[in-house]
Amino acid sequence: MLGGCAIFHYIRDDKNSNTLRIEENFDLKPYNTFAVSVRCRYFVESDSEAAWFDFAKQYEWEPEQLVILGGGSNFLFTEDFDGTVLYPTLSGITLLQEQGGEVLVSAGAGVIWDDFVAWAVERGYGGVENLSLIPGHVGAAPVQNVGAYGMEAGDTIDSVEAIDLKRAVPVRIPGSDCHFSYRDSLFKHSWKNRYLITRVTFRLRKKPVYKLDYGSIREELERLGVPLSLSAVRQAVTNIRTSKLPDVQELPNAGSFFRNPVVSAELAAKLQQQYPAVPLYPAEEGMVKVAAGWLIEQAGWKGKTLGNAGVYDRQALVLVNRGGATGVEIARLANAVKKEVFVRFGIRIESEVNIV
Repeated sequence: MLGGCAIFHYIRDDKNSNTLRIEENFDLKPYNTFAVSVRCRYFVESDSEAAWFDFAKQYEWEPEQLVILGGGSNFLFTEDFDGTVLYPTLSGITLLQEQGGEVLVSAGAGVIWDDFVAWAVERGYGGVENLSLIPGHVGAAPVQNVGAYGMEAGDTIDSVEAIDLKRAVPVRIPGSDCHFSYRDSLFKHSWKNRYLITRVTFRLRKKPVYKLDYGSIREELERLGVPLSLSAVRQAVTNIRTSKLPDVQELPNAGSFFRNPVVSAELAAKLQQQYPAVPLYPAEEGMVKVAAGWLIEQAGWKGKTLGNAGVYDRQALVLVNRGGATGVEIARLANAVKKEVFVRFGIRIESEVNIV
């Protein structure tokens, strides 16, 4: 297993143990936005990079027995986890450098993502304004390559600071090495559970390049009737998301549960011929992105409930815990939705949320 006794020995004996918190048989309900009550064998939390580095030197790395949480908005736990959950809470946002029309900004892994977006917008730094109100922490942004309304975090990430848990050394990873793609990065594949992200450095613009032709941003800006600015775009995105997405405090969810499928141009053309209203967007290498929410709605699942889990009635991409749902119930609903979409359209939709 994990050598848990060794972990407890280290925590209790180290003279700086107050910088680390460790719990055994820990309930993760407050640490996942689905509010699923499951327990992990060990839970370790710290806001100190030095403490995490010391911890890594004592910890025997076992990636299959490890989960690294970044706000808990991209995980669905279906059962108790007989392993260790690491929860980095490093804080602080720092302007590192101004160069020409760009700035380098460093943010701690534990900074709430939307707080970081608000910080950047308030200072006139563009590049993340369309990513307003996305749940989670900054440390999860490189892993998921969070994105919305034509913007992706990976487009702005200059570098990632982390602790290599396998070698117990601090590393700085250039953003170009992370292989960012649609809702994806190496952190979800060959680097999974190897790097504990401590800080992320973003390259933002002093003169924003606005992206307004995704979703209904332009229409919402017109409705607001205010001059174009970063704060106006943030307000428009916030209004749109608030109107479509449930508050996790009232109706637990993980934001968009499904990724928009990317299909061949040929398949997209056939789909558009049969369904002229289908929302399509250009993707990399001549592929086409299909709106998963539209597919799910057309398959008849919007607003439906299965047990205590349901598809949100305002946005079919969102699965919700209607009260007391288990992770298994939510996963069962997700699988039923995937099956119906495939049967009707011949398109496979995949989960954006990590299922444990």
